[in-house]
Amino acid sequence: MSTKWIFALAVVLLVVIGLDSTLYTVEPTEQVLITQFGKPVRVVDKPGLYAKLPFIQTAIMFDKRLLDATLPGEEVILGDQRRLIVDSFARFRITSPLKYYQSIGGTESGIRGRLDAVVSSALRQVLGDIPLADLLSRDRDPIMAQIRDEANRQMAGFGIKVVDVRIRRADLPAENTDAVLKRMQAGRERIAALARADGAEESQKIHADADKTVTVLVAQAKAKASALEGQGEAKAIDIYAKSFSQDPNFYRIWRTLQAYRHGLAGANTNLVLTPGSGFLQYLTKPPTSTAMPPP
Repeated sequence: MSTKWIFALAVVLLVVIGLDSTLYTVEPTEQVLITQFGKPVRVVDKPGLYAKLPFIQTAIMFDKRLLDATLPGEEVILGDQRRLIVDSFARFRITSPLKYYQSIGGTESGIRGRLDAVVSSALRQVLGDIPLADLLSRDRDPIMAQIRDEANRQMAGFGIKVVDVRIRRADLPAENTDAVLKRMQAGRERIAALARADGAEESQKIHADADKTVTVLVAQAKAKASALEGQGEAKAIDIYAKSFSQDPNFYRIWRTLQAYRHGLAGANTNLVLTPGSGFLQYLTKPPTSTAMPPP
């Protein structure tokens, strides 16, 4: 390769390097801070193609979009002196690349560390005046807005704006959790004991009502049975009386046969009778035809 070609290639390479060091692109989601020897010169926040002094000026890109910062869990003392382990997160936006760069040096780790400390301080300050009941209520937006405003007040000179602060999770410390579980268990046991007592009382009442109903029904049945039995006996007596009055001989024979039926029912029945007894007269002497007229 000749010296001319080497020189031309070197010139082209220098031009490419110069253009790369001179031109830069700003995306719609970006904003750029131009520094010269480490000192801020200007801020470019419009999308497009721009130029800077090569090798002298540097373009530092910053995101325009919302950024997230997740805070580690920390213990917070509430307004009613209760302790909570609170996990939270914040969403922020870089509003001034110049202040952002001047305050923290433009490093993301530096600004996130500062933001974590500020949000943690705002959480402690605001939640320190609020009881647990308010924190657990559904209408927590005013509380979160107060924490956000306090964080913005403390971050006013850092070139960022805290858009939102949210509590992801809030737990009781381990020692408090055990105590709460024991209180909940004791409360459930008291409720169960009351339910069992109410059930036993209701059961006794049902049994008593059932026994009372059974007693009344049995008494009514016995009374009805006695009445029917009395009516039956009266009817039988009436029938016997009418039969006796119509045919005394037949009635006498029928009664004697009934006595035979009950008195001679056993296989080895012994009867002691006087010689003049007429008890067996119908077994030894059949009745006359007039005593039992044909039907």
